[in-house]
Amino acid sequence: MSKSTVKYLGKRVLISLLTLLVIVAILFLMLKLMPGTPFNDEKLSEAQKAQLYAKYGLDQPLIIQFFTYIKNMMMGDFGTSFGISRNQPVANLILPRIPISFGIGIAAVILGTIVGIALGIYAAKHKNTAGDTIATLFSVLGVSVPSFVVALLLLLIFGVQIPVFPVLFDSDNIIVSSILPVIALSFGVIANVGRFTRSEMIAVLSSDYIALAEAKGLDSKLIIKKHAIRNALIPVITILGPILVNLMTGSMVLEQIFSIPGLGSLLVKGITVNDHNVVLAVAFLYSILYVVLMLIIDILYGIIDPRIRIAKGE
Repeated sequence: MSKSTVKYLGKRVLISLLTLLVIVAILFLMLKLMPGTPFNDEKLSEAQKAQLYAKYGLDQPLIIQFFTYIKNMMMGDFGTSFGISRNQPVANLILPRIPISFGIGIAAVILGTIVGIALGIYAAKHKNTAGDTIATLFSVLGVSVPSFVVALLLLLIFGVQIPVFPVLFDSDNIIVSSILPVIALSFGVIANVGRFTRSEMIAVLSSDYIALAEAKGLDSKLIIKKHAIRNALIPVITILGPILVNLMTGSMVLEQIFSIPGLGSLLVKGITVNDHNVVLAVAFLYSILYVVLMLIIDILYGIIDPRIRIAKGE
């Protein structure tokens, strides 16, 4: 790895860390400005509330609270839950839910990406045919129809009318219970990836270097595999990062529908009961995921297209 590449990556990591610091500051301030308090129990007197504020340091000036939270967070301490599970460390509430939410989200992205790329390539190769029209129609429906509508339809068909899959999430049978949520979440991914792949493949297949490769007598399958797909994947990778994060954050409704004990349902509960530490920790976790994915996408650019790597090095 060249010095210029190391310098570029170091700069990107530094920018990412600064971005996360700004994000946590904004989240912290927004939660403090929200109406209500973490201690909404009517049975608590004002004196008892004051004792609780003093116990958890909430009576300190806002700037001191913020830097105390940052210091504790860097040591893995995200505070204590005030409402969902009193006096329970927030980390203990989040950690068991991460594999469930991330597993379903990643599985949906993988399934949606594979099917979407295949659908987009097929539509581009059969441009202006019946197959292309059907693929385009599917993409429009996938973008237009919310994932929770697809989830309800799948639940009605395969959970009630044809009871193949469980209606509610079963922690003892995670794989089977995750099939319907994964399919519902992947529906939008297939549509977006398929639409982008189709448009990029059409542009690449009509480019001069593809025409030159065809003029040299190269096999059409080889041209598509080694040249067209490689260049068409760059914009597809661009949208995968935001799509994955959107699936994580947008799966809150699906987690409610299927009773999935994931991060989304925990975030909803935290907002409902003003459990600031839980809300801040989950929202910050999503932010970390987004920033890290953007960094990985930058690196993947250079792997897929050496010209981008050279430009970044310069």
